[in-house]
Amino acid sequence: MCDEIDLDIDQLPPELREREQWVCWRSEMRDDKATKVPVNPTTGGFGSATDSVTWADLDTAVAAVESDGADGIGFVFTDDDPFVGVDLDDCRDPETGTIDDDAQAIITQLDSYTEVSPSGTGFHILVAGELPVGRNRRGGVECYDTARFFTVTGAHVAGTPTEIAHRQGALVDVHHEYVQPDTEPTTEPPNSTPSEERDDASESALSDEVVLTKAREAANGEKFDRLWRGQTSGYESHSEADMALCCLLAFWTGGNHPQMARLFRESGLYREKWDEVHYADGSTYGEKTLERAVQQTSEFYDPDTQPREDHETTTAQSVGPQSTQDKAYLAEKNRVLTERVKTLEATLAEKQAYIEELEATVDRLEKRVEAAAPREQDGDRDTESASMWERTRSWLK
Repeated sequence: MCDEIDLDIDQLPPELREREQWVCWRSEMRDDKATKVPVNPTTGGFGSATDSVTWADLDTAVAAVESDGADGIGFVFTDDDPFVGVDLDDCRDPETGTIDDDAQAIITQLDSYTEVSPSGTGFHILVAGELPVGRNRRGGVECYDTARFFTVTGAHVAGTPTEIAHRQGALVDVHHEYVQPDTEPTTEPPNSTPSEERDDASESALSDEVVLTKAREAANGEKFDRLWRGQTSGYESHSEADMALCCLLAFWTGGNHPQMARLFRESGLYREKWDEVHYADGSTYGEKTLERAVQQTSEFYDPDTQPREDHETTTAQSVGPQSTQDKAYLAEKNRVLTERVKTLEATLAEKQAYIEELEATVDRLEKRVEAAAPREQDGDRDTESASMWERTRSWLK
């Protein structure tokens, strides 16, 4: 359990308590950062926000935490429930309880059940409604509505409702103001890295807005939109989802690195890890991801070779990105799965060796039991003979 915030299930809204959509989570270090990994409350194994078999009821999840099997509990959002979670990060001083102005404004505007996050540095707000179309993350504000889990503490914020209120209008307003920008940016963001500066010689023929429009209208536009919103369901890891989106951006931008980087920063998948140096040559995680995406993309969209504007969308849907991007994505997925298979094979070999050791132990014990059985039978016969002799002697007397 988290040191800062203790779990208090008595404060949880009944709408959540009654649903069997609970997982546990355990804090693990990944890429030198603490990450909350979902845990199956029943088995203690890996949990998944997309596999209901790994979920349980609230009592089971709490019991797993109390037995030190996990660090906390989480609620899984699905398409079958009406809930949307709004995650506000790094907006609260855990020592003084001071709240940032923007965070306070969002809490007041949504006016629904709100609790302090496990770290004590943020808030989680739960509302009933439908998440607007578009991106779902910007800065320290992120929205969940399906295939994700929300860490839950029950540390209810005084002054906010104790129930989950229906706030569709307020949710739309908050999303528009804090998450979804009015227009797609056409200039480089202030925090761009030098390697992402625009190179006029390699400028894409399409503007950012046109790239996004074409990507969404293509045959695999639904996949692009999910990734753009930051949804990682269907991928083994966040990094694999990053690669899938970058491959799609590579196709539509003609492999233009600056434009790909600029667009990715505006997607829901963008996170601090993007700008962190992860390689010995000084490259950041984002730079390498873009580089690999371009390398894996064998074909690129060329507007000069496409039919008239009124037929561009149809052409793109029929022959464009789907086959190309699927190949790029499958290549990366194959690499990830190959590594996973190797890990599983190694684990299986260890378990097989352990099973053989147990079988050998069982065999030795069975032989000992068999060897001891005749001696016990001989002892029983000796006792029976002695008893008969005593009775005979008594009769003769």
